[in-house]
Amino acid sequence: MAKKKDTITAKELDRRFHEGEDIAEFLDWDSATRPGLEQRRVNVDLPSWMIRSLDTEAKRVGVTRQSIVKIWLAERLKAEQEPSSNQVKVG
Repeated sequence: MAKKKDTITAKELDRRFHEGEDIAEFLDWDSATRPGLEQRRVNVDLPSWMIRSLDTEAKRVGVTRQSIVKIWLAERLKAEQEPSSNQVKVG
């Protein structure tokens, strides 16, 4: 039979956390989630030359094709969200 975890109030948990105590014993790691980071599957059709180029770059960097696509997409999305210092103001 599994040992039941100790419980404490949220206020006590916050206090212990902010004081630098280890609060791991109070957390249920099996049901932990990362809001906004849930995975969703997306299918994308790409031309063969693009797949070859992705595979070449992924091999050079030492990651999988999926990882290189995620890295590049994240970098581009971040760049698109940052205000550009070279934009011309109109008005």
